[in-house]
Amino acid sequence: MGEAAVKLAKGIGYTNVGTVEFLLDKNKDFYFMEMNTRIQVEHPVTEFTTGVDIVKEMIKIAAGEKLELKQKSITMKGHSIECRINAEDPKTFMPSPGRITELVIPGGPGVRVDTAIYCGYNVTPYYDNLLAKLVVHADNREDAIVRMTRALEEFHIGGIKTNIPLHLKIMKDHDFIAGKTDIDFLTRFT
Repeated sequence: MGEAAVKLAKGIGYTNVGTVEFLLDKNKDFYFMEMNTRIQVEHPVTEFTTGVDIVKEMIKIAAGEKLELKQKSITMKGHSIECRINAEDPKTFMPSPGRITELVIPGGPGVRVDTAIYCGYNVTPYYDNLLAKLVVHADNREDAIVRMTRALEEFHIGGIKTNIPLHLKIMKDHDFIAGKTDIDFLTRFT
């Protein structure tokens, strides 16, 4: 998929940050879905696995600087997982506005949290309910799942409902751990 994405970008002369999305079937055949010519909310996963600060490189390109990175020098290392922590009921997915009364953010090696929330922060019903992006990295998928589970167990947001319990159920699910998911996977958790 990576080679196909690079070939596509080169084929159209694209020279900035972008994301090419594919759909993967059970036979590991993949199909092009779309290309987003902007930074994606999932970019920390790529940053963790490549060691490249994508935002920094994007800003340099926008400022007219030459991109010093060569595609062939970028290598993937390890496995990353991102959980979007939302202010929503984990059973109904309905928004959960209100004031954050308690906040414990996880940390440690291989753990990244991108957020602007704080104790006392008021979550309104008028905007996106994304509170934080919790991203972990480890040498392999199994260790990344263990690290994400620990980080989710440490993450506490009081005063509102969040989808942290849903993410924990997913991380502990046997099919998820085995990599056996499909488009109906989430229906088991609602």
